[in-house]
Amino acid sequence: MPSDAYQRPPVNPWVIALTVTLATFMEVLDTSVANVALPHIAGSLSAGQDESTWILTSYLVSNAIVLPMSGWFSQMIGRKRFYMSCVAIFTISSFLCGLAPSLGMLIFFRVLQGAGGGGLQPSEQAILADTFSPAKRGMAFAVYGMAVVLAPAIGPTLGGWITDNFNWRWIFFINIPVGIISLLLTNRLISDPPYMKEQKRTGFKIDYIGLGLLALGLGTLQVVLDKGQRDDWFGSHLIVIMTTISATALIAVVIWEWYHKDPIIDLHLFKDRSFAVGNMLMFMVGFALMSSTVLLPLFMQTVMGYTAEQAGLALMPGGFAILVAMPVVGFLLGRYDARRLLLFGMAMLSFALFHMTRFDTAIDFRTVATARVFQAIGLAFLFVPINTAAYAFIPKNKSNAASGLINLARNIGGSIGISLVTTMLARRTQFHQANLNNDIHAGSPQLQTMIAETTRALIAKGSSAYQASHQAYAIVANMLDRQATMLAYIDNFWLLGVSVLVMLPFVFLMKKVKPGGPIAVH
Repeated sequence: MPSDAYQRPPVNPWVIALTVTLATFMEVLDTSVANVALPHIAGSLSAGQDESTWILTSYLVSNAIVLPMSGWFSQMIGRKRFYMSCVAIFTISSFLCGLAPSLGMLIFFRVLQGAGGGGLQPSEQAILADTFSPAKRGMAFAVYGMAVVLAPAIGPTLGGWITDNFNWRWIFFINIPVGIISLLLTNRLISDPPYMKEQKRTGFKIDYIGLGLLALGLGTLQVVLDKGQRDDWFGSHLIVIMTTISATALIAVVIWEWYHKDPIIDLHLFKDRSFAVGNMLMFMVGFALMSSTVLLPLFMQTVMGYTAEQAGLALMPGGFAILVAMPVVGFLLGRYDARRLLLFGMAMLSFALFHMTRFDTAIDFRTVATARVFQAIGLAFLFVPINTAAYAFIPKNKSNAASGLINLARNIGGSIGISLVTTMLARRTQFHQANLNNDIHAGSPQLQTMIAETTRALIAKGSSAYQASHQAYAIVANMLDRQATMLAYIDNFWLLGVSVLVMLPFVFLMKKVKPGGPIAVH
């Protein structure tokens, strides 16, 4: 919307800002709350550890299908109506997630929840842009950004506390009152601006083919990501077929949308190299962020023996580190080229991930929390600068479409990252188990020494010689499994660290952004 077309809303703009930020807080909180509850959900629904991550990937992919189409939907049915529909779908599906009797039903309801959540952030950002004058938009987006980073700060701890003291189903039920309040406030306070009402009167042609191809391509991609590890990836005919369909549909949607007169996703935005590179970097941010956010709680609960609440507490300092660092990043963006901040952010994120490769089974709570803080600082120097550089040369009337695409890149990166690290965790654990078993065979002096020492310790505690011998073998076997799992986690952190590091040169392909320009928070 052009700055000279600004019209002051009939109510205080900050009331509108708090209203739309409420739904954002709810959606982001729900994502971070679910991470620490995965082992409990898996146990409750008789699912494997790799299957439990489908709860996250199904949400992210269905969320990604709606993200790039949010601007199109807003123009077709009206932004307020679309936004309220998204809040209603998200709230109802949250209630259904809490009632889900099986993993299959939970995943289905998470797909619905992701579809509702997909339209929230782009719509909220557009509402803020229309509500505030150009001079005050930076502050409005800063407040919005605070909510986006505050939710992950308290989400893991809240989720762990709810899971340990009540039941994992309540992590979904807590969305219901927030959703109802958001709907009531939105209905009363928010209305579409005049220019959107004029657009609605002119009418829009529905791009059924583009819509169908995008849904088919991302939907089949979700099946591949969810079932790939369990079905041995391309050793499965189903995975081969789904991959072929997904690749064909996504290539077709690119060609179709490029030449279509009224596309649901505007791919011509990628002609701007800063926007194209920004999407690539945001893909990697999603890849590293979501992967590590899945790995760390699993590591703490399965290897370190932490409760869900303790795992959440270890992640919490990272969230508050982002909260503190974000204003600093905004200050620096007013004085330095965004690319300099991006280089620091990528280097810091990579350092944090390599630092995690030094974890072992004897680390303490402080070590995990400190590593997460380093990672959080790196992320704080990526989110806002990436968006600022990516949006710098995009026309104002294309900001809604651009927001959908860059959020899509982050979500797809997160989905692929989760599936990749889950696969690596399972396969590298098997690899290290085989190596450790080969190194310590039945006649190994090391093994015999370990068994003898463990047996003596058990006898000293009151076990009979027979019981102590059997218990000693079980303890040593468990110890080897734990070491194999630990090594698999280290391999994953190495992969993530290298993946971020190789993206550093791409920062130089972005165009220079004049310091002091508008700050983007998405």
